Amino acid sequence: MTTALIVGGGLAGLAAASALARRGVRVTVLESRPRLGGRAGSFPDAATGLLLDACQHVSMGCCINLAHFARTVGIDHHLEPQPVLYFMTPDRRVSRFAADPWPAPFHLGRALLGAHYLTPVEKLRIAYGLVMLRQTSPDIDPPLRPWLDRHRQTARTLDRFWGVVLTSALNETVDRVGLKYARKVFVDGFMTHRDGFTVEVPRVPLGRLYGAELRDFFTRHGVEVRENAGVKDLLADGPRVAGVSLRDGSTLAADEVVLAVPFDRVRGLLPGAWADLPCFAAAGRLTPSPITSVHMWYDRAVTPLPHVVFVDCLSQWLFNRGETSPGEFYVQVVVSAARPLKGLGRDEVEKRVAAELARLFPVGAKLLRSKVVTEHTATFSAVPGVDDHRPAQATPVENLTLAGDWTRTGWPATMEGAVRSGYLAAEVILRRRGDATACVQPELGGRPRAA
Repeated sequence: MTTALIVGGGLAGLAAASALARRGVRVTVLESRPRLGGRAGSFPDAATGLLLDACQHVSMGCCINLAHFARTVGIDHHLEPQPVLYFMTPDRRVSRFAADPWPAPFHLGRALLGAHYLTPVEKLRIAYGLVMLRQTSPDIDPPLRPWLDRHRQTARTLDRFWGVVLTSALNETVDRVGLKYARKVFVDGFMTHRDGFTVEVPRVPLGRLYGAELRDFFTRHGVEVRENAGVKDLLADGPRVAGVSLRDGSTLAADEVVLAVPFDRVRGLLPGAWADLPCFAAAGRLTPSPITSVHMWYDRAVTPLPHVVFVDCLSQWLFNRGETSPGEFYVQVVVSAARPLKGLGRDEVEKRVAAELARLFPVGAKLLRSKVVTEHTATFSAVPGVDDHRPAQATPVENLTLAGDWTRTGWPATMEGAVRSGYLAAEVILRRRGDATACVQPELGGRPRAA
Protein backbone atom coordinates (compact mmCIF):
# COMPACT_ATOMS: atom_id res chain seq x y z
CA MET A 1 0.00 0.00 0.00
CA THR A 2 1.25 3.47 -0.91
CA THR A 3 2.00 5.67 2.10
CA ALA A 4 1.81 9.46 2.18
CA LEU A 5 2.90 12.08 4.70
CA ILE A 6 0.98 15.33 4.54
CA VAL A 7 2.86 18.18 6.16
CA GLY A 8 0.25 20.68 7.32
CA GLY A 9 -3.23 20.16 8.74
CA GLY A 10 -4.87 23.16 7.12
CA LEU A 11 -7.72 22.86 4.66
CA ALA A 12 -5.42 22.01 1.74
CA GLY A 13 -3.76 19.17 3.63
CA LEU A 14 -7.08 17.87 4.95
CA ALA A 15 -8.57 17.86 1.45
CA ALA A 16 -5.56 15.96 0.08
CA ALA A 17 -5.83 13.47 2.93
CA SER A 18 -9.53 12.86 2.32
CA ALA A 19 -9.04 12.31 -1.42
CA LEU A 20 -6.06 9.98 -1.03
CA ALA A 21 -7.50 7.94 1.84
CA ARG A 22 -10.69 7.22 -0.09
CA ARG A 23 -8.55 5.70 -2.83
CA GLY A 24 -6.48 3.34 -0.77
CA VAL A 25 -3.47 5.44 0.23
CA ARG A 26 -2.34 5.17 3.85
CA VAL A 27 -2.11 8.79 5.02
CA THR A 28 -0.49 10.48 8.00
CA VAL A 29 -1.23 14.16 8.60
CA LEU A 30 1.42 16.11 10.52
CA GLU A 31 0.30 19.39 12.08
CA SER A 32 2.60 21.56 14.18
CA ARG A 33 -0.23 23.18 16.14
CA PRO A 34 -2.47 21.46 18.70
CA ARG A 35 -5.43 21.79 16.31
CA LEU A 36 -6.43 21.33 12.70
CA GLY A 37 -7.61 23.98 10.22
CA GLY A 38 -4.48 26.08 9.73
CA ARG A 39 -5.43 29.72 9.16
CA ALA A 40 -9.08 28.64 9.19
CA GLY A 41 -8.85 27.84 12.89
CA SER A 42 -10.11 28.82 16.33
CA PHE A 43 -8.65 29.70 19.71
CA PRO A 44 -10.17 29.50 23.22
CA ASP A 45 -11.54 32.70 24.71
CA ALA A 46 -9.63 33.28 27.95
CA ALA A 47 -12.72 34.65 29.74
CA THR A 48 -15.23 31.93 28.84
CA GLY A 49 -13.27 29.04 27.36
CA LEU A 50 -15.47 29.18 24.25
CA LEU A 51 -13.84 28.65 20.87
CA LEU A 52 -13.50 31.78 18.75
CA ASP A 53 -12.53 31.92 15.10
CA ALA A 54 -9.38 33.95 14.57
CA CYS A 55 -11.18 35.35 11.52
CA GLN A 56 -14.67 34.55 10.30
CA HIS A 57 -14.49 32.42 7.16
CA VAL A 58 -17.36 32.25 4.69
CA SER A 59 -17.91 30.41 1.43
CA MET A 60 -20.14 30.98 -1.58
CA GLY A 61 -22.32 28.74 -3.70
CA CYS A 62 -19.68 28.74 -6.42
CA CYS A 63 -17.24 27.01 -4.05
CA ILE A 64 -18.05 23.56 -5.40
CA ASN A 65 -14.98 21.71 -4.15
CA LEU A 66 -15.29 23.08 -0.63
CA ALA A 67 -18.91 21.91 -0.61
CA HIS A 68 -17.84 18.50 -1.92
CA PHE A 69 -15.20 18.19 0.82
CA ALA A 70 -17.74 19.17 3.49
CA ARG A 71 -20.22 16.54 2.24
CA THR A 72 -17.51 13.90 1.95
CA VAL A 73 -16.26 14.20 5.51
CA GLY A 74 -19.71 14.87 6.97
CA ILE A 75 -19.50 18.50 8.09
CA ASP A 76 -21.82 20.12 5.54
CA HIS A 77 -24.64 20.38 8.08
CA HIS A 78 -22.52 22.90 9.99
CA LEU A 79 -22.67 25.38 7.07
CA GLU A 80 -25.64 27.74 7.06
CA PRO A 81 -26.69 29.46 3.80
CA GLN A 82 -27.38 33.18 3.98
CA PRO A 83 -29.95 33.83 1.22
CA VAL A 84 -30.02 37.55 2.05
CA LEU A 85 -27.06 39.91 2.46
CA TYR A 86 -27.51 43.18 4.35
CA PHE A 87 -25.61 46.28 3.22
CA MET A 88 -25.42 49.29 5.57
CA THR A 89 -24.14 52.81 4.96
CA PRO A 90 -22.96 55.35 7.57
CA ASP A 91 -26.45 56.89 7.68
CA ARG A 92 -27.71 53.52 9.06
CA ARG A 93 -29.83 52.75 6.01
CA VAL A 94 -29.86 49.07 5.01
CA SER A 95 -30.40 47.40 1.65
CA ARG A 96 -31.28 43.73 1.28
CA PHE A 97 -29.44 41.82 -1.43
CA ALA A 98 -31.25 38.63 -2.45
CA ALA A 99 -31.74 36.63 -5.62
CA ASP A 100 -34.98 36.33 -7.55
CA PRO A 101 -36.05 33.00 -9.11
CA TRP A 102 -34.79 34.06 -12.52
CA PRO A 103 -31.89 32.66 -14.56
CA ALA A 104 -28.43 34.18 -14.13
CA PRO A 105 -27.38 36.92 -14.52
CA PHE A 106 -30.86 38.44 -14.22
CA HIS A 107 -31.47 36.88 -10.79
CA LEU A 108 -29.66 39.75 -9.06
CA GLY A 109 -30.97 42.58 -11.22
CA ARG A 110 -33.62 43.72 -8.76
CA ALA A 111 -31.15 43.52 -5.87
CA LEU A 112 -28.73 45.85 -7.66
CA LEU A 113 -31.54 48.22 -8.61
CA GLY A 114 -32.63 48.38 -4.97
CA ALA A 115 -29.20 49.32 -3.58
CA HIS A 116 -29.89 52.64 -1.84
CA TYR A 117 -26.21 53.62 -1.77
CA LEU A 118 -25.90 53.84 -5.57
CA THR A 119 -27.55 56.38 -7.88
CA PRO A 120 -29.42 55.21 -11.01
CA VAL A 121 -26.53 56.40 -13.21
CA GLU A 122 -24.02 54.53 -11.04
CA LYS A 123 -26.07 51.36 -11.35
CA LEU A 124 -25.98 51.69 -15.13
CA ARG A 125 -22.21 52.18 -15.01
CA ILE A 126 -21.83 49.07 -12.88
CA ALA A 127 -24.08 47.02 -15.14
CA TYR A 128 -22.01 48.11 -18.14
CA GLY A 129 -18.79 47.23 -16.33
CA LEU A 130 -20.12 43.78 -15.42
CA VAL A 131 -21.14 43.07 -19.00
CA MET A 132 -17.73 44.10 -20.29
CA LEU A 133 -16.02 42.09 -17.56
CA ARG A 134 -17.90 38.97 -18.60
CA GLN A 135 -16.77 39.47 -22.19
CA THR A 136 -13.13 39.80 -21.18
CA SER A 137 -10.79 36.83 -21.54
CA PRO A 138 -10.40 34.90 -18.26
CA ASP A 139 -6.70 34.41 -18.96
CA ILE A 140 -5.41 37.99 -19.06
CA ASP A 141 -4.38 39.73 -15.86
CA PRO A 142 -3.61 43.43 -16.25
CA PRO A 143 -4.13 45.84 -13.34
CA LEU A 144 -7.84 46.13 -12.57
CA ARG A 145 -8.06 49.83 -11.69
CA PRO A 146 -7.07 51.20 -15.15
CA TRP A 147 -9.44 48.68 -16.74
CA LEU A 148 -12.31 49.95 -14.59
CA ASP A 149 -11.41 53.55 -15.39
CA ARG A 150 -11.54 52.77 -19.10
CA HIS A 151 -14.96 51.21 -18.65
CA ARG A 152 -16.65 54.28 -17.19
CA GLN A 153 -16.37 53.54 -13.49
CA THR A 154 -16.09 56.42 -11.03
CA ALA A 155 -14.59 56.90 -7.58
CA ARG A 156 -18.01 56.26 -6.03
CA THR A 157 -18.67 53.03 -7.94
CA LEU A 158 -15.17 51.87 -7.02
CA ASP A 159 -15.72 52.62 -3.34
CA ARG A 160 -19.34 51.54 -3.06
CA PHE A 161 -19.48 48.48 -5.29
CA TRP A 162 -16.29 47.08 -6.79
CA GLY A 163 -14.21 47.70 -3.68
CA VAL A 164 -16.85 46.42 -1.26
CA VAL A 165 -17.06 43.07 -3.04
CA LEU A 166 -13.43 42.59 -4.03
CA THR A 167 -11.82 43.58 -0.74
CA SER A 168 -13.94 40.99 1.05
CA ALA A 169 -13.48 38.29 -1.58
CA LEU A 170 -9.79 38.79 -2.41
CA ASN A 171 -8.48 40.44 0.77
CA GLU A 172 -7.02 43.18 -1.38
CA THR A 173 -7.93 46.65 -2.60
CA VAL A 174 -9.07 47.60 -6.08
CA ASP A 175 -5.89 49.61 -6.63
CA ARG A 176 -3.73 46.51 -6.13
CA VAL A 177 -5.59 43.56 -7.65
CA GLY A 178 -5.35 42.14 -11.14
CA LEU A 179 -8.21 41.71 -13.56
CA LYS A 180 -8.14 37.89 -13.65
CA TYR A 181 -9.36 37.14 -10.15
CA ALA A 182 -11.61 40.18 -9.97
CA ARG A 183 -13.33 38.78 -13.04
CA LYS A 184 -13.59 35.36 -11.43
CA VAL A 185 -15.26 36.78 -8.33
CA PHE A 186 -17.96 38.56 -10.30
CA VAL A 187 -18.47 36.12 -13.15
CA ASP A 188 -18.41 32.92 -11.10
CA GLY A 189 -20.00 34.37 -8.01
CA PHE A 190 -22.68 36.62 -9.46
CA MET A 191 -23.21 36.06 -13.18
CA THR A 192 -22.97 32.35 -14.04
CA HIS A 193 -25.42 30.54 -11.77
CA ARG A 194 -28.18 31.85 -9.57
CA ASP A 195 -26.79 29.97 -6.55
CA GLY A 196 -23.22 31.15 -7.07
CA PHE A 197 -23.45 34.21 -4.83
CA THR A 198 -25.13 32.53 -1.85
CA VAL A 199 -22.91 33.01 1.19
CA GLU A 200 -22.53 30.18 3.69
CA VAL A 201 -21.38 30.80 7.26
CA PRO A 202 -20.35 28.03 9.67
CA ARG A 203 -22.86 27.57 12.48
CA VAL A 204 -20.04 26.43 14.75
CA PRO A 205 -16.48 27.66 15.39
CA LEU A 206 -13.96 26.46 12.82
CA GLY A 207 -12.26 24.41 15.53
CA ARG A 208 -15.52 22.50 15.91
CA LEU A 209 -16.04 22.33 12.14
CA TYR A 210 -12.82 20.32 11.85
CA GLY A 211 -13.75 18.26 14.88
CA ALA A 212 -15.67 15.06 15.60
CA GLU A 213 -17.14 14.31 12.17
CA LEU A 214 -13.86 14.94 10.34
CA ARG A 215 -11.89 12.82 12.79
CA ASP A 216 -14.46 10.04 12.52
CA PHE A 217 -14.09 10.12 8.72
CA PHE A 218 -10.31 9.90 9.04
CA THR A 219 -10.53 7.05 11.53
CA ARG A 220 -12.81 5.07 9.22
CA HIS A 221 -10.39 5.59 6.33
CA GLY A 222 -7.21 4.79 8.23
CA VAL A 223 -5.82 8.33 8.34
CA GLU A 224 -3.49 9.04 11.26
CA VAL A 225 -3.61 12.65 12.47
CA ARG A 226 -0.68 13.81 14.58
CA GLU A 227 -0.98 17.25 16.17
CA ASN A 228 1.92 19.04 17.89
CA ALA A 229 4.06 17.30 15.28
CA GLY A 230 6.09 20.10 13.77
CA VAL A 231 8.25 19.19 10.80
CA LYS A 232 11.80 20.53 10.90
CA ASP A 233 12.80 19.66 7.34
CA LEU A 234 12.41 17.16 4.53
CA LEU A 235 14.95 14.36 4.15
CA ALA A 236 16.47 13.93 0.69
CA ASP A 237 17.40 10.60 -0.83
CA GLY A 238 18.98 11.52 -4.15
CA PRO A 239 16.23 12.89 -6.39
CA ARG A 240 13.49 11.81 -3.95
CA VAL A 241 12.15 12.68 -0.53
CA ALA A 242 12.80 9.86 1.91
CA GLY A 243 10.63 11.34 4.61
CA VAL A 244 10.64 14.12 7.18
CA SER A 245 12.54 15.08 10.30
CA LEU A 246 10.38 16.29 13.18
CA ARG A 247 11.29 18.99 15.67
CA ASP A 248 11.42 16.40 18.44
CA GLY A 249 14.28 14.66 16.62
CA SER A 250 12.32 11.71 15.27
CA THR A 251 11.95 10.87 11.57
CA LEU A 252 9.16 9.43 9.46
CA ALA A 253 9.41 7.78 6.04
CA ALA A 254 6.77 7.51 3.29
CA ASP A 255 6.41 6.84 -0.41
CA GLU A 256 4.91 10.28 -1.04
CA VAL A 257 5.15 13.63 0.73
CA VAL A 258 2.67 16.49 0.34
CA LEU A 259 3.95 19.86 1.52
CA ALA A 260 0.77 21.72 2.52
CA VAL A 261 2.17 24.68 4.45
CA PRO A 262 1.91 28.46 3.86
CA PHE A 263 4.00 29.82 1.01
CA ASP A 264 6.40 31.64 3.31
CA ARG A 265 7.38 28.35 5.04
CA VAL A 266 8.08 26.18 2.01
CA ARG A 267 11.70 26.97 1.26
CA GLY A 268 12.75 26.69 4.90
CA LEU A 269 11.71 23.03 4.93
CA LEU A 270 13.58 22.03 1.78
CA PRO A 271 17.02 20.41 1.78
CA GLY A 272 20.07 21.69 -0.07
CA ALA A 273 19.67 23.19 -3.51
CA TRP A 274 16.01 22.26 -3.83
CA ALA A 275 14.99 25.62 -2.38
CA ASP A 276 16.44 27.35 -5.44
CA LEU A 277 14.47 25.32 -7.97
CA PRO A 278 12.18 27.70 -9.90
CA CYS A 279 8.92 26.23 -8.62
CA PHE A 280 9.96 26.72 -4.99
CA ALA A 281 11.74 30.03 -5.48
CA ALA A 282 8.62 31.44 -7.16
CA ALA A 283 6.64 31.01 -3.94
CA GLY A 284 9.09 33.36 -2.25
CA ARG A 285 7.95 36.14 -4.57
CA LEU A 286 4.34 36.04 -3.39
CA THR A 287 3.41 38.92 -1.10
CA PRO A 288 1.02 38.61 1.85
CA SER A 289 -2.08 40.64 2.67
CA PRO A 290 -3.37 40.96 6.26
CA ILE A 291 -6.81 40.59 7.81
CA THR A 292 -7.81 42.09 11.15
CA SER A 293 -10.70 40.79 13.23
CA VAL A 294 -12.12 42.63 16.22
CA HIS A 295 -13.97 40.36 18.67
CA MET A 296 -16.42 42.35 20.79
CA TRP A 297 -18.74 41.45 23.65
CA TYR A 298 -21.63 43.75 24.61
CA ASP A 299 -24.16 43.73 27.42
CA ARG A 300 -27.05 43.58 24.94
CA ALA A 301 -27.71 42.77 21.31
CA VAL A 302 -26.16 45.29 18.94
CA THR A 303 -28.35 44.35 15.97
CA PRO A 304 -30.94 41.67 15.14
CA LEU A 305 -29.30 41.11 11.73
CA PRO A 306 -27.18 37.95 11.34
CA HIS A 307 -24.49 39.89 9.53
CA VAL A 308 -23.89 43.29 7.96
CA VAL A 309 -21.75 44.35 5.01
CA PHE A 310 -20.59 47.93 5.54
CA VAL A 311 -20.29 50.52 2.80
CA ASP A 312 -17.99 53.55 3.23
CA CYS A 313 -16.94 52.44 6.71
CA LEU A 314 -13.74 51.33 8.42
CA SER A 315 -15.43 48.04 9.31
CA GLN A 316 -16.25 45.76 6.38
CA TRP A 317 -18.27 42.86 7.78
CA LEU A 318 -20.03 42.27 11.07
CA PHE A 319 -20.99 38.74 12.08
CA ASN A 320 -23.53 38.47 14.88
CA ARG A 321 -23.14 35.41 17.11
CA GLY A 322 -25.82 36.40 19.61
CA GLU A 323 -25.69 35.68 23.35
CA THR A 324 -22.78 33.29 23.72
CA SER A 325 -22.72 33.40 27.52
CA PRO A 326 -25.16 34.90 30.03
CA GLY A 327 -25.29 38.67 29.58
CA GLU A 328 -22.65 38.71 26.81
CA PHE A 329 -23.54 39.30 23.17
CA TYR A 330 -20.72 38.56 20.77
CA VAL A 331 -20.02 40.13 17.39
CA GLN A 332 -16.96 39.86 15.18
CA VAL A 333 -15.94 42.71 12.89
CA VAL A 334 -13.64 41.91 9.97
CA VAL A 335 -11.36 44.38 8.16
CA SER A 336 -9.77 42.80 5.09
CA ALA A 337 -6.67 44.18 3.36
CA ALA A 338 -5.91 45.72 6.75
CA ARG A 339 -2.67 47.54 5.87
CA PRO A 340 -4.16 50.94 6.87
CA LEU A 341 -4.44 49.66 10.45
CA LYS A 342 -0.76 48.79 10.67
CA GLY A 343 0.94 50.80 13.40
CA LEU A 344 -2.26 51.93 15.10
CA GLY A 345 -1.99 49.48 17.98
CA ARG A 346 -4.73 47.16 19.19
CA ASP A 347 -6.27 49.67 21.58
CA GLU A 348 -6.68 52.26 18.85
CA VAL A 349 -8.17 49.74 16.40
CA GLU A 350 -10.66 48.60 19.03
CA LYS A 351 -11.49 52.23 19.88
CA ARG A 352 -12.19 53.17 16.26
CA VAL A 353 -14.29 50.09 15.53
CA ALA A 354 -16.27 50.47 18.77
CA ALA A 355 -16.98 54.13 18.02
CA GLU A 356 -18.15 53.24 14.52
CA LEU A 357 -20.49 50.53 15.78
CA ALA A 358 -21.90 52.94 18.38
CA ARG A 359 -22.78 55.35 15.56
CA LEU A 360 -24.20 52.65 13.31
CA PHE A 361 -26.19 50.86 16.01
CA PRO A 362 -27.26 53.49 18.60
CA VAL A 363 -28.91 51.04 21.00
CA GLY A 364 -26.89 52.02 24.06
CA ALA A 365 -25.00 48.73 24.20
CA LYS A 366 -22.02 48.76 26.55
CA LEU A 367 -18.78 47.20 25.32
CA LEU A 368 -17.71 44.72 27.99
CA ARG A 369 -14.45 43.53 26.46
CA SER A 370 -12.75 43.04 23.12
CA LYS A 371 -9.88 41.29 21.43
CA VAL A 372 -8.08 42.35 18.25
CA VAL A 373 -6.50 39.61 16.12
CA THR A 374 -4.47 40.33 12.99
CA GLU A 375 -3.35 37.63 10.59
CA HIS A 376 -0.43 39.39 8.91
CA THR A 377 0.01 36.70 6.25
CA ALA A 378 -3.65 35.77 5.92
CA THR A 379 -3.57 35.38 2.13
CA PHE A 380 -1.32 36.04 -0.81
CA SER A 381 -2.00 39.31 -2.59
CA ALA A 382 -3.81 38.83 -5.92
CA VAL A 383 -1.71 41.43 -7.74
CA PRO A 384 -1.58 41.49 -11.55
CA GLY A 385 0.27 38.48 -12.91
CA VAL A 386 0.31 36.69 -9.57
CA ASP A 387 -0.07 33.30 -11.25
CA ASP A 388 3.49 33.65 -12.57
CA HIS A 389 4.62 33.01 -8.99
CA ARG A 390 2.19 30.19 -8.15
CA PRO A 391 3.75 26.76 -8.71
CA ALA A 392 1.86 23.71 -9.88
CA GLN A 393 1.21 20.91 -7.39
CA ALA A 394 3.67 18.55 -9.16
CA THR A 395 7.32 19.42 -8.53
CA PRO A 396 10.67 18.35 -10.06
CA VAL A 397 11.20 16.19 -6.98
CA GLU A 398 9.50 13.02 -8.13
CA ASN A 399 7.60 12.14 -4.96
CA LEU A 400 7.11 15.64 -3.51
CA THR A 401 3.82 17.43 -4.14
CA LEU A 402 2.65 20.89 -3.11
CA ALA A 403 -0.75 21.92 -1.76
CA GLY A 404 -2.07 25.25 -0.54
CA ASP A 405 -4.35 27.99 -1.82
CA TRP A 406 -1.17 29.76 -3.01
CA THR A 407 -0.40 27.01 -5.54
CA ARG A 408 -1.78 27.12 -9.07
CA THR A 409 -5.47 26.36 -8.62
CA GLY A 410 -7.23 28.78 -10.96
CA TRP A 411 -8.73 30.40 -7.85
CA PRO A 412 -7.65 33.23 -5.55
CA ALA A 413 -6.69 32.67 -1.91
CA THR A 414 -9.92 31.15 -0.61
CA MET A 415 -11.09 28.00 1.14
CA GLU A 416 -12.22 26.77 -2.27
CA GLY A 417 -8.73 27.33 -3.61
CA ALA A 418 -7.26 25.43 -0.67
CA VAL A 419 -9.50 22.41 -1.25
CA ARG A 420 -8.84 22.47 -4.99
CA SER A 421 -5.11 22.44 -4.30
CA GLY A 422 -5.46 19.43 -2.03
CA TYR A 423 -7.50 17.58 -4.61
CA LEU A 424 -5.04 18.50 -7.37
CA ALA A 425 -2.15 17.26 -5.24
CA ALA A 426 -4.02 13.99 -4.70
CA GLU A 427 -4.49 13.63 -8.45
CA VAL A 428 -0.74 14.00 -9.00
CA ILE A 429 -0.03 11.18 -6.55
CA LEU A 430 -2.79 8.95 -7.89
CA ARG A 431 -1.53 9.36 -11.44
CA ARG A 432 1.88 8.12 -10.31
CA ARG A 433 0.07 4.97 -9.15
CA GLY A 434 -1.67 4.58 -12.52
CA ASP A 435 -5.00 5.90 -11.20
CA ALA A 436 -6.51 8.60 -13.44
CA THR A 437 -9.34 9.43 -11.02
CA ALA A 438 -10.40 13.08 -11.12
CA CYS A 439 -10.71 14.49 -7.61
CA VAL A 440 -11.46 18.11 -8.54
CA GLN A 441 -15.15 18.73 -9.14
CA PRO A 442 -16.52 20.62 -12.17
CA GLU A 443 -17.23 24.26 -11.46
CA LEU A 444 -20.77 25.53 -11.01
CA GLY A 445 -22.59 25.30 -14.31
CA GLY A 446 -20.50 22.33 -15.44
CA ARG A 447 -17.67 24.29 -17.03
CA PRO A 448 -14.29 22.58 -17.39
CA ARG A 449 -12.01 23.11 -14.45
CA ALA A 450 -9.19 25.67 -14.62
CA ALA A 451 -5.81 25.18 -13.02
